[in-house]
Amino acid sequence: MEEERGMTWSPEAKLGMQVEDLWDVQEPQLSPTEKLNACFESIPVCSFPPAPESQVIEINSDASLAEVVQLLSQHKILSAPVVDVDAPEDASWIDRYIGMVEFAGIAVWILHQSEKTDGPDSSEFVNGESEGITGPAVAAAVNGVSSPRKLGSLSPRSAAIISGKFFEALTSSDFYKNMKVRDISGSFRWAPFLALQKSNSFLTMLLLLSKYRMKSVPVVDPGERKIDNIITQSAVIHMLEECAGLHWFESWGTKKISELGLPLMKPNRMIKVYEDEPVLQAFKLMRQKGIGGVPVVESGGRKAVGNISIRDIQFLLIAPEIYKNYRSITAKNFLTAVRSYLEEQKEASPLLNGMVTCGSDSTIKEVITMLDSKKIHRIYVVDNEGNLEGVITLRDIISKLVHEPRGYFGDFFDGVLPLPANSRV
Repeated sequence: MEEERGMTWSPEAKLGMQVEDLWDVQEPQLSPTEKLNACFESIPVCSFPPAPESQVIEINSDASLAEVVQLLSQHKILSAPVVDVDAPEDASWIDRYIGMVEFAGIAVWILHQSEKTDGPDSSEFVNGESEGITGPAVAAAVNGVSSPRKLGSLSPRSAAIISGKFFEALTSSDFYKNMKVRDISGSFRWAPFLALQKSNSFLTMLLLLSKYRMKSVPVVDPGERKIDNIITQSAVIHMLEECAGLHWFESWGTKKISELGLPLMKPNRMIKVYEDEPVLQAFKLMRQKGIGGVPVVESGGRKAVGNISIRDIQFLLIAPEIYKNYRSITAKNFLTAVRSYLEEQKEASPLLNGMVTCGSDSTIKEVITMLDSKKIHRIYVVDNEGNLEGVITLRDIISKLVHEPRGYFGDFFDGVLPLPANSRV
């Protein structure tokens, strides 16, 4: 191990050693999963290494969509808790926050408003006549539309409208600058504020990130009435990668993904987009199916040629210039255009890695290493010819690490459920 090589232990590896010490004293008749459950239940969530200070930010509920997009982009984070600016000064932490907003959620919400431009009058929209380019979106806001309707079928004309002038004009519009983040509360990828206290267990956190589908879990200090840490799925995967070599990790991590029942998503159930389809079809499918990414597949085949994730929709807002020469951009051309933009801006991005895949005989340890090193949220399982056999997400991996004991959460969710109709928990 690192100590033997004269190196210092990372905070994640030190945490892994806590698990190792607990693992060694577990009852021998317990299964490996039962042992891990017991270990993680014994460790308080405050033991998890703190996120970088720049990533533990809060957004005021009266911030505009433009301000939120700029803030999330500046800090290179995908989501943040929203503070209710109207809450009393002495409000408890549970009353201070109204939810978690995601970067992609804002873009998808705007995309849905733009769908109102489809139809017989769309030619007027293209020419900037009638209500003007931002009219339909503003009308939607005035009418109190805070939860986007489902996208209908995308005609070539609507794809041309949305992929070009609409987003370019929208990002400079009063609508975009003045619409408040609280006005899209409950829309796509908006989660309620469900936090852990520092004394809650590691097991609770892992279950929230896997079975209960949370992307990140805030940890609050009740005494300070503020967020102390934010733990993401990616941070947990990084912790696991740092624990390679420890006995408890190796007993689990050296298993092949097929032994652990992965991938959960099989080929016949996979949602995909063909390379010659409009990229907006990819984002529409993510919205309709409630998923975070889709593979791009060669026309008429099963070979994976790329991946588009929900966070890539940000390029419709922060880099509209890449669409100036397109009236209808395909999934394949979208990937090419964004890569060119990133290279010109000298920005690092998972999109520059190309398609990241593994085989069905890969170990869970190998998959974790690839996910962590590439900073991606999903990896595709392919056969020897590159044909898709499934997908593995960060959530899938965490879900195979622990299981939920019967009645474990009790009344934990009281006051949170029922959730907003489109929330992602």
